[in-house]
Amino acid sequence: MASRFSTSIPGIGKNGSTDLPVLKPFAPSQPVAFNTSAWLANLPPWTGLVLLLPMMIWPFASHAGGNFTMTDAFAALIKWMPFLLKSGFLFNVIISLFAMLIGTFLGIILGLGQISKTGIIRRFSWFITQLFRNSPWLVLLFIVLLAFPFEITIFGVIIMIPDWTKAVIGLSLPIMANISEIVRGAVLSVPTAQWEAAESLAFTRQQILWRIILPQCFKRMIPPWMNWYAILTMATPLCSLLGVEEIITLSRQAMESENNHPELLVPFYSFALGLFFLYCYPIARVTMHLERRYSVKI
Repeated sequence: MASRFSTSIPGIGKNGSTDLPVLKPFAPSQPVAFNTSAWLANLPPWTGLVLLLPMMIWPFASHAGGNFTMTDAFAALIKWMPFLLKSGFLFNVIISLFAMLIGTFLGIILGLGQISKTGIIRRFSWFITQLFRNSPWLVLLFIVLLAFPFEITIFGVIIMIPDWTKAVIGLSLPIMANISEIVRGAVLSVPTAQWEAAESLAFTRQQILWRIILPQCFKRMIPPWMNWYAILTMATPLCSLLGVEEIITLSRQAMESENNHPELLVPFYSFALGLFFLYCYPIARVTMHLERRYSVKI
């Protein structure tokens, strides 16, 4: 009997030999988030200095081409820097904050409409979301500029509508659509067992939504919401095409005041680029931190 079981088995009694592929143990990995904040947050902190290198190198390269020297280029930039910062970039931030506020408010309403039990509301909300979500931002800005009047009269009082308010409305439309998708996706990501458990306790749909589902969605919506705010902030220079006096428009006006020397292009636009990077990079880092903190642990 012992001899019957003494036969060596390949892979157990001795090393097996085969030319077939071997399946390695499964090693789960975390999905990679392909969004603007993830890309921006993964950049090293010294990226801002690299982006400012053209501003420092350009005057040296242009020194031999004319009488406008490196000293003149930096002196012009330093002279206009407080004006560009306070009256220009600060206005970009204000436009982004108002557009995000309006877009978030309308997006929440639109997102809840997409999960409504009423078919008409659900289909209308879906149509508006897809319409503005898949429309070019610049086209929306031009439509709002042409559609909205420059002034309105209420009870004999003429109220002027400045261009920056039109820019806020135009930028809030795509933000509204994307926030709507964030709300819809966050609500649908909650396990259906929680809906069923709440219904078994005789909760109404409104009570389930506001007391059980949405409090859980809040943490899930914060990271993508911040990601879209960073995208919105970087898109505010589009308002310069509407004549809004933000940093790009004021930079052009400042260079015209300095006789439009070509040597001014890189320093002034590099300064604007550095401001946007310094403002958006911390937002991207915080977004990545919140994504890791609030991620679903499986």
